[in-house]
Amino acid sequence: MHRAPLGRSGATVTRLSFGAAGIGNLFSPVPDEAAAGAVEAAWAAGIRSFDTAPHYGLGLSERRLGAALRRYPREEFTVATKVGRLLVPTTPVDGDDRANGFAVAATHRRVWDFTTDGVRRSIEASLERLGLDRIDIVHLHDPDDHYDEALGQAYPALERLRAEGVVRAIGVGMNQSAMLTRFVRDTDVDAVLLAGRYTLLDQGAVADLLPEAAARGVSVIVGGVFNSGVLAAPSPGATFDYAAAPAALIDRALRMQAVCRRHGVPLRAAAVRFALAPQAVTGVLIGARSAEEVTDAAHLLELDIPEALWSELTAEGLLPGGLPLPEAG
Repeated sequence: MHRAPLGRSGATVTRLSFGAAGIGNLFSPVPDEAAAGAVEAAWAAGIRSFDTAPHYGLGLSERRLGAALRRYPREEFTVATKVGRLLVPTTPVDGDDRANGFAVAATHRRVWDFTTDGVRRSIEASLERLGLDRIDIVHLHDPDDHYDEALGQAYPALERLRAEGVVRAIGVGMNQSAMLTRFVRDTDVDAVLLAGRYTLLDQGAVADLLPEAAARGVSVIVGGVFNSGVLAAPSPGATFDYAAAPAALIDRALRMQAVCRRHGVPLRAAAVRFALAPQAVTGVLIGARSAEEVTDAAHLLELDIPEALWSELTAEGLLPGGLPLPEAG
């Protein structure tokens, strides 16, 4: 699978990255063998970039991902993790972590920490959980309510670690484009991870982040291309951004699906390819919890999508005019 550099860094990512929240038991348990099988399938499909975070399953995602990757040559893959939430042990363990979206025992509690010391402690703990010799990419994770501390302490700490060669690339991961745009303008990040804000249903990032990133040579990785479910399987009860999707959005997704079917293309494939079209976008990140889901995601990149599909979506008012659209093939 094609690799591209992240900004001006020496780190690279494949067009498709493996998002490891799912193997951290996002929403429901995933057996150990299924988690390992998902990573193996990603490798077999040519995926060489993997994304995780301490937040995902209170460290379970990092532990499982690291264990699965240790069988492969370290120089052949890129691992990204995140800082901003420290995991503090809880004694005694009381209940589970489902309130935060993960089906794991509540062995730890998350503590927001974007201080210089917090960044170093977080990276040290992630290295231990991963069992790897280094982390390639480190993102500030969801600093929405911590902008001043993240900009004033966490970002300079990551910049020093990059200068020291401890990490190869640094970035920010968020579910909004406005603050990511501020980081692109005000710092020297290599990349940003944008979740859910450049999709077939939400193109908010086209007004701020995407042109700014392109102008400054910052790579954008797009996650959440299915908006948490409605663009994967639009139907009553589907989710949009991890909540029940409004009826109007479900109807819009169903109309898009009808157009895609007329051209013999799965809606999922259109969602993935649409996100790859802007100049600033280096790749997409898709979460998976099984080998079947990974294989399906990789297959979506190989499908032919005719230009007529995008023209029809635009003509029917399902996409705004003037957006960057994928080329045929």
